[in-house]
Amino acid sequence: MGERIWNLERQFNLAAGLTKKDDDLPPRLKTEPAKTGPAKGLVNGLDKMLPEYYSLRGWDKEGVPTRETRDRLKLTTP
Repeated sequence: MGERIWNLERQFNLAAGLTKKDDDLPPRLKTEPAKTGPAKGLVNGLDKMLPEYYSLRGWDKEGVPTRETRDRLKLTTP
């Protein structure tokens, strides 16, 4: 049920005009290394993580749920 809701929300946001470019972080979080914690000294790798996230969600390279994902979850085409 949770996966279905997540994909419905994604379809809603896409229909409202949001796109892959909106799946972003503030510049500071992409350029400044972490100051503490296990990631201390590392910079966010959103450019590498986002394509993997889309794939795991069953979305295409643009962040749109694929036909297979929509069919599996019994979601209508946006």
